[in-house]
Amino acid sequence: MQLPIKTLFPKIFILLLSVISLSCSRTPSSAVFTSPDGNISVRFGLSKNNTPFYLLHHRDSVVLDSSRLGILREDGNFYTGLSLLSVTDEGLVKDRYHLLHGKQKDISYEAHHYIAHLQNKDGQPMDIEFQVSDDGVAFRYVFTTTDEEPGTLKNIREEMTSYNFPGDTRAWLQPMAKAKTGWQQTNPSYEENYLADVPVGTPSPIGEGWVYPALFKTGNSWSLVSETGLGRNYCGTRLRYHEKEKAYRVTFPQKEEVFPDGRLTPQSVLPWHSPWRIITIGSLQTIAESTLGTDLAEPAIAMDTSFVKPGAASWSWAILKDASITYDVQKEFIDYASEMDWPYCLVDVNWDTTIGYEKIAELADYAKQKGVKLLMWYNSAGSWNTTPYHPRNKLLTAASRREEFQKLRDMGIAGIKVDFFGGDGQSMIAYYHDIFEDAARYRLLVNCHGTTLPRGWQRTYPHLLTMESVKGFEFISFEQENADRAPEHCSILPFTRNVFDPMDFTPMCLTEIPNIDRKTTSGFELALPVLFLSGIQHIAETPEGMSKVPDYVVSYLKNLPADWDTSRFIDGYPGKYAVFARKKGGNWYVCGINSEDEEKELVVDLSFIQNNEGYMITDGDTPGSFTKTGVSPAEKVSISVKPHGGFVMKF
Repeated sequence: MQLPIKTLFPKIFILLLSVISLSCSRTPSSAVFTSPDGNISVRFGLSKNNTPFYLLHHRDSVVLDSSRLGILREDGNFYTGLSLLSVTDEGLVKDRYHLLHGKQKDISYEAHHYIAHLQNKDGQPMDIEFQVSDDGVAFRYVFTTTDEEPGTLKNIREEMTSYNFPGDTRAWLQPMAKAKTGWQQTNPSYEENYLADVPVGTPSPIGEGWVYPALFKTGNSWSLVSETGLGRNYCGTRLRYHEKEKAYRVTFPQKEEVFPDGRLTPQSVLPWHSPWRIITIGSLQTIAESTLGTDLAEPAIAMDTSFVKPGAASWSWAILKDASITYDVQKEFIDYASEMDWPYCLVDVNWDTTIGYEKIAELADYAKQKGVKLLMWYNSAGSWNTTPYHPRNKLLTAASRREEFQKLRDMGIAGIKVDFFGGDGQSMIAYYHDIFEDAARYRLLVNCHGTTLPRGWQRTYPHLLTMESVKGFEFISFEQENADRAPEHCSILPFTRNVFDPMDFTPMCLTEIPNIDRKTTSGFELALPVLFLSGIQHIAETPEGMSKVPDYVVSYLKNLPADWDTSRFIDGYPGKYAVFARKKGGNWYVCGINSEDEEKELVVDLSFIQNNEGYMITDGDTPGSFTKTGVSPAEKVSISVKPHGGFVMKF
């Protein structure tokens, strides 16, 4: 059979480039980097003005057209006028690591490794390090030491990295908020609704670009763009579309996104490297199952992890709000967690005055007798917002933070929820690291709300069990508009925000939300604690609401896992529906949601499950009701999923 020229050309083109780069290995003009399976290739080189560029192919398709690379440092231009000195021979990177929570416990990573050694017109060196795995491409900038005085601070003014997707690409994007906007000036906190299936280049409705992860579809190839390995010597970044370049460019935070009197843009001594820029590439299954965001994250710090126990938590504030933070109500929610075999109960805002430290110590003792541990809420601020909630300002300095953490440790508190952070400037990123490191010393679990994207931090800090960074359930309880958009929103998240990092959506209300007309069925809600990944799954439903559902639903929710041995994407499409399977010990859990306005007929292949008979819970015939049926994993299962409905299975 003769292959058409349009199929042969990309392969011939890549082969010719490989020959050229090998024959000129000392002073190459370009090079080609490939994944171990050969399905992903990166062409790297210098453009006419000696600017670094790269181009990505997935199989025979162009995923990224020529896209720019480079850094503008205050003391040097590493963007134009560069020389490519050499490219290292292909190396092989292998890594095996263990995560205490997430979609997969034991993970193997393998990639081809390359380094492009460059030099600017003033003789200053910069390397660009590439790692190409079967599920994507990662690269970062590396500045090695020079003959200058050791300890000299270097400042990056601008990063020029761009992503030039072909014009027919579709995108799923979350806008970046304007700093110092929103309730009590709490933005940005990655809490906007997504634009779904829009043309590449669609303007941000807010005007501040787009957050990570950003999802794109070019032909049959999917791409997810993000960053990972963000240390205290860089700022968090985001994407902004440049009309002139017709490409998304990495851009730095807004000027307000800093710790008081702190640094905004990157500053460090040499040697110095940027965070990894990562692009997961392949099918939608590749995207959904990828671990690239933790594969490239920094390994775990040396710490005692014996106290790190993922699990579900009861939480009064989700439905009952501020008035529920009293001694008696929290005692009721401790009993609720105990009855459900959930290890935690979260005590939210203003507990220091509405309950007090002494009574919290009593609650902690009572909870211990019930097999439950308490998690305590804190306001991170700081002058960067005007929120009235407290405890406030307790974590701002190392001395006050450690004093507070010692109090919690002495009371037997399990962890903290820290809220209302101030953005992505380098000084604010350093503040996160300070909190994480001190919490590890005092053996406290950590959850962040009103926060940036974790960017793989859960691997580096195993006690960081979750972070919000999402327009979660609380927003549904605030405004009807958010409730109306919830079905679509929830089916986008497994392919975007929640792919790499834990997400504290605080899911599942099976009954009524005060003053809100809920648009999702009870079956849809029941699926969310398994569909969404979070090391602590804070359940929104109340004891009263749980008392209204069938015993078999309560039984299903008891001892609900929040960490998984492995996960599988079964079917789905962002914004329309999602079906996933997750395994914990000897049990498989399968969950699915339908975000569309019409009933959906699904045929789910469960042949990979070797367990015996299981059961399925889905929506009943009347609103709010359920039905339970037996199901066999040895065959394809047909499921009729109601509009905005869902199901769960357990084997």
